[in-house]
Amino acid sequence: MNYLLILLALSFAISAVGWIYFIYFFSIGYGFAISGLAVATAIIFRDVMTLPIAILCGVLFIYGIRLALYLLHRERKSPSYKKILYQPENTARKPVFAMFMIWISCALLYVGQMSPATFYLNNLAEGAAVSEPWAWAGAVVAAIGVVIEMVADAQKSAAKKINASRFVDTGLYRIVRCPNYFGEVLMWSGSFIICFGSCCSVGQWVIASLGYVGIVYVMFSGARRLELRQMEVYGNDPEFQAYIHRRPLILPFVPIYSVAKHTWLKG
Repeated sequence: MNYLLILLALSFAISAVGWIYFIYFFSIGYGFAISGLAVATAIIFRDVMTLPIAILCGVLFIYGIRLALYLLHRERKSPSYKKILYQPENTARKPVFAMFMIWISCALLYVGQMSPATFYLNNLAEGAAVSEPWAWAGAVVAAIGVVIEMVADAQKSAAKKINASRFVDTGLYRIVRCPNYFGEVLMWSGSFIICFGSCCSVGQWVIASLGYVGIVYVMFSGARRLELRQMEVYGNDPEFQAYIHRRPLILPFVPIYSVAKHTWLKG
């Protein structure tokens, strides 16, 4: 369990950037924490590192660094994003207790998300008969998820340069309305399925499952916020109304078209 304590301490240290501005707990703190945990995992378990887990750690490192730098750049260069980021409810001073609870929750969540790879390597080091095909499957799915997210972000940026006032319904957005969120769900699904070949204990399954369910919840919560913002901006546009009734919100071919009424997803 020492490795979990090390990762948790690192997660707390990196996500502490949220004390500068609490949104950073979930944004740049999240990105840098995931990349840091991926590097730490590779260092801690370097003697038993396998190729598929090394690839997964590399994928998560690239994902985390890219996300954090992308958000920092977006904050500096995008007036519309800055307006959303610094809206009054976000800039209002938060109680210290609430800040501590957010910090603790985020640090625990990020370790839970990273835990499948660490459990695989730890159990391998202890002599468990782990399954490498499951590790390969997880690494490949995670890599596909990151590629989808990167392509979706690039397509959205390109579309907005052409027409900043129109919603995006081209490229991957023809399939699903939040392909970037779908890519992230797919990435963490790839990470999670490694547990099936990791000879996990009950406690390890609980930690990994909480991390996975937690990040999926965060993705749907984020999609809900985006849906509500888009309804404010494009709600009177007949084309937009037709689009949102034809395209699922996050999961391709899964007929979930709206989560706006699900207040339990409010983050």
